[in-house]
Amino acid sequence: MKQVAAKEQGGYVALILVLIISAISLAVALSILLSGTDAQRSLLVTQQSVQARSLATACAEEAMQQMHDNNAFSGTNSLTLATGTCSYTVTVGSGNNRSIDASATVSSATRKLKVQLTIQSSSMSVTSWQDST
Repeated sequence: MKQVAAKEQGGYVALILVLIISAISLAVALSILLSGTDAQRSLLVTQQSVQARSLATACAEEAMQQMHDNNAFSGTNSLTLATGTCSYTVTVGSGNNRSIDASATVSSATRKLKVQLTIQSSSMSVTSWQDST
């Protein structure tokens, strides 16, 4: 009788060990799955941010083209492209100085640029190009 009782206790111990190991394995698997999901979400936000910066650059370049075509150009405009929208504002400063504030949004990512320019009768030079995010 004593040997049978010892075997039954050994079975319970083995069952408890299997349950503990299974619980630990499940926790590790869930942890890996969740970290992979977070990494994917982070990558998506980074990609949207890069697209938004490209759109803001496109808007700033469009504003520069407008100033190239018309030295007196100032005002606000917007562009809608396949990946999102952007807008820009050209402000006339003192003398030949101009500034462009460009902003673009792709999903939840927004990027802004501030460009400072000097315009001459036949040329335009960028004095500053900064992310203002």
